[in-house]
Amino acid sequence: MRARLYDENLTRQKIKAGTVRRILPYAKRRRGSLAVVLLATTVSAVIAAAGPLVLKRIIDDGITGQHLRVVVELSLLLVGLALVDVAAIFVQTLFSARVGQGLVYELRTAAFRHVQRQPLAFFTRVQTGSLVSRLNTDIIGAQQALTSVLAQSLSIVLTVALVLAAMFALSWQVTLAALVTVPIFFLPAKLLGRRVQRLIREGMQQDAAMSSMMNERFNVSGAMLAQLYGDPDREAGGFAARAARVRDIFVRQDVYGRLFFMSTTLLTACTTALVYGMGGALVIDGVLQIGTLVALLALLMRLYGPINQLTSMQRNVIAAVVSFDRVFELMDLQPLLRERPNARALPAPAEGDPAPEIVFDAVSFRYPAATEVSIPSLETHTRTAAEAQEQPWILRDVSFEVPAGKLTALVGPSGAGKSTITHLVPRLYDPVDGVVRVAGHDVRDLTLGSLRSTVGVVSQDAHLFHDTIRANLAYADPEASTEDIVRACTAARIWDMILALPDGLDTVVGDRGYRLSGGEKQRLALARVLLKSPPIVVLDEATAHLDAESEAAIQQALATALAGRTSLVIAHRLATVRDADQIVVLDEGRVRERGTHESLRAAGGLYADLYRTQFAPQSGSPLQVGPTS
Repeated sequence: MRARLYDENLTRQKIKAGTVRRILPYAKRRRGSLAVVLLATTVSAVIAAAGPLVLKRIIDDGITGQHLRVVVELSLLLVGLALVDVAAIFVQTLFSARVGQGLVYELRTAAFRHVQRQPLAFFTRVQTGSLVSRLNTDIIGAQQALTSVLAQSLSIVLTVALVLAAMFALSWQVTLAALVTVPIFFLPAKLLGRRVQRLIREGMQQDAAMSSMMNERFNVSGAMLAQLYGDPDREAGGFAARAARVRDIFVRQDVYGRLFFMSTTLLTACTTALVYGMGGALVIDGVLQIGTLVALLALLMRLYGPINQLTSMQRNVIAAVVSFDRVFELMDLQPLLRERPNARALPAPAEGDPAPEIVFDAVSFRYPAATEVSIPSLETHTRTAAEAQEQPWILRDVSFEVPAGKLTALVGPSGAGKSTITHLVPRLYDPVDGVVRVAGHDVRDLTLGSLRSTVGVVSQDAHLFHDTIRANLAYADPEASTEDIVRACTAARIWDMILALPDGLDTVVGDRGYRLSGGEKQRLALARVLLKSPPIVVLDEATAHLDAESEAAIQQALATALAGRTSLVIAHRLATVRDADQIVVLDEGRVRERGTHESLRAAGGLYADLYRTQFAPQSGSPLQVGPTS
């Protein structure tokens, strides 16, 4: 019920004021191609009006006057006009396609770049399928505004103007009689327009929700979860319910479209009968010639054809404008994290210089509210009142230093704020209060590119693209040679495993790397950060998926990889804690203790409690300090 109310609130949205005005710049940038479309459309409209006039002469001057030569010459002229019309339509189609696909390219690339600038919180809220639908279905719908809709509108206006001019020239009486019924043609569009707009918006929303469900169920993680916990009948029923809503919406759209068509067809038939009756009477009275009546009827068909298109085209126009409105809604979402106008690049340390230090100075943080990072139409659940309010504090007045070239470990119970701290260093989020400094610079004063090239991160859940091992590793350094890749893999203790694969570096790892074990993915992630070779390394439980043998190999690799680098590590294993130059103990978002492994054990505080409860029972083996927060 809540989901239903949520959908209705979204579909009741009106098209924002100024949407049509914002479309105009896209047209201006393509005015050359649009001019060609306009010229070709004009030629086609002129031919549409000229054809019946030639037909009049064939009947009145050729057939009635019994002049065979006139009949032949004018018939050949009709053939010539048809050939020119075909050429004009071809040119119109070609340049319309260029305009349309150019618009799709511009909007899609701009939207992709804009989405990439959104903070991590944005991606934790939106559903991937809805976002992909916005960049595909909606942008293609917006394309219609500058291609089929625009070209069709121009053709309709020109054709109606020229046909009316020709009809008035032949008989103003018959033309006025035919025009009396024109306003009635637009009555159905006036009555049904608002309902059509709602149906179109709801159809887009429900289609995106259905796509999101397929996206979630068809990736490896979703498919595994569905097979292990889901009920096939329940899953099929849930999808069928969404598909049924999409079906019902589009059935109603088709019904409204047929109502337009049926009403205009009826009016056209009535008007044709009126012209036959009135025109026939004028022919009998000798006011008109038979050829003139035939030409008027032919022109009438060419007049009401575009008018019929104009009324039925309303749905296409609304769909195109709604699509633009939804794309602009995404583009208007300002990224929560933005570079300052005077942001400067963080200088890369020269060879032999120490790595940058990291300083947390009175940092407090809470996650942003939903209204700050997302838009409701990209989410498929009803926002609660709590989500729109301020979120609870995750970090409170956190201050500590990560010395240059040293290893600092973060430990503490789940929810202490450890992972949040690692997210603040590469500026995935900004602190609410306080400052995070790298090499003495507030990270908010630095360009994002230079900061993130300085920081290398290995997360607990190492993500790999559905691509080859080589491509996944080279993602960190596109210029890396095969020798560089081999060196990084050897240091990460993963090269022997790669050599054993049939395709070696060209082995495709599968969706999210599911063809590899957790430990193999972790070591590939470590090789990737080694290939990047950043002066600062952040490890978020990077050894969590490793068995004892793999961990021993990784610890050797880490000893080499982290040497001389500033390292911030969420401690998961005893060996990591013991080797750290500094251990920062967090609890409830605050720093409780700092020191070395031995000094903290001797102090008898929270760290000592963690050691007794988690280390002592399993003394002598790699043990967990605490799960990722």
